[in-house]
Amino acid sequence: MSPAADRRQLAAAALAAAAAGALALSAAGQRWAQVTAERRAPFPPVTGMLSGGDAAPLVPASGLVLLAAAVALLAVRGVGRVVVGLLVAAAGAALVLSGLRVLAGGVPDAAADLPGLGGGQLSATTVEVSATWPVLVVVAGLLAVVAGGLAAARGRAWPAMGQRYERAPAVRRSAEDRADDAWKALDRGEDPTDVPPGRPL
Repeated sequence: MSPAADRRQLAAAALAAAAAGALALSAAGQRWAQVTAERRAPFPPVTGMLSGGDAAPLVPASGLVLLAAAVALLAVRGVGRVVVGLLVAAAGAALVLSGLRVLAGGVPDAAADLPGLGGGQLSATTVEVSATWPVLVVVAGLLAVVAGGLAAARGRAWPAMGQRYERAPAVRRSAEDRADDAWKALDRGEDPTDVPPGRPL
């Protein structure tokens, strides 16, 4: 594959990881579920809202990991990039599992932290889950899994950040030689900017 194609793949993987992380963090701050706790008479029901971070604590943590990994994909190379790719895929899998768990009704002990409960008053709990945000987290997780898998499979061949701008060793050596010659000319009392007769400009 050409260097240009490798750079495009690197950029795509980093952008996908960053997008998945940003989406996960955004979703984590939204309201995912409404919990209603029925209490024994004469106490009225207690209703509360659960954010994504409350219902699925791995979502904000995975989002932060993905944002950091997106930067790391650009900064590391070789085996390090493969390791980062595997980390991105693992964070994506955590997002997928977290979203699916909430969609399946897995909000354990949802009413335990609601204000107004205590003293054995709880008799029943109902949880109404809004599917929008868990589904978006699942999508973000799948995106991260694809990006991480691509980085793990192809990351060794991708260029390092700024590699295309590095000068070839011969060019660097030539510049160093010219600078060294100029200093030697100054030591001899000569003007290094003077061009000898017959020498092309």
